[in-house]
Amino acid sequence: MSSQHPEQQAEQAADQLPAHSEEERKEQPVARMGMFGAKTTGDTSGYGGLVVRQSPKVSTPRPYGGPEGAAEAGVFDEVADELERALGGPGSSPEKAGPDFGDAIERVVVDRGEMTFFVKREHLAAVARTMRDEPSLRFELCSGVSGVHYPQDTGAELHSVVHLLSITHNRRVRLESTCPDADPHIPSLVPVYPTADWHERETYDFFGIVYDGHPALTRIEMPDDWVGHPQRKDYPLGGIPVEYRGAEIPPPDERRSYV
Repeated sequence: MSSQHPEQQAEQAADQLPAHSEEERKEQPVARMGMFGAKTTGDTSGYGGLVVRQSPKVSTPRPYGGPEGAAEAGVFDEVADELERALGGPGSSPEKAGPDFGDAIERVVVDRGEMTFFVKREHLAAVARTMRDEPSLRFELCSGVSGVHYPQDTGAELHSVVHLLSITHNRRVRLESTCPDADPHIPSLVPVYPTADWHERETYDFFGIVYDGHPALTRIEMPDDWVGHPQRKDYPLGGIPVEYRGAEIPPPDERRSYV
């Protein structure tokens, strides 16, 4: 048995992942240019010429393994098996009111020692409740809700990521749901995990994801009258005047040059 910490083993396993060849990368469509996708103002990051390509959506094949790697079946396989058993399949149980595993889970991704279930947004609350209440799963704690914005992911530009922790079994997984920018609605998990209250408010504030059923979905970081959601990748990179104690900071392309 290795004496290394599981996180160290996961990092080493990630370093050994095969890299895409140059030909494979060129076949992938260009998602954006530059580091942050700034269009309306100057890109001061120094990465203006960077070409970012759209990677294909992946689904990890079995065995999933665990935090230490995926050479053989492990903890992540147990979690997936128990969730599939709890949700069931077609005709699994007459009294089961929730969704089937195949209907609720779009794909499973295991990368760098972390497991993510991609859940259809309409089934997110039911899956989260199963993750919490099923004795063999018992993910009692939602440690955070965060957002991600992929402008080129047509129809799924906004991602909501829920981080779950099982204190009983000492396991961590993520539930990730997507929604289009034109319909930025995802069910709130506050009825299932009350600790998601402020996390969902912050994600709404910064990314504009509307959590349906949230008890008080208001801004938590930005002023109430702030226009836009500043952590979206298409948000102007310093492209709005910022006033601080009476001094106005102009956008990057209007600042003094010290070259």
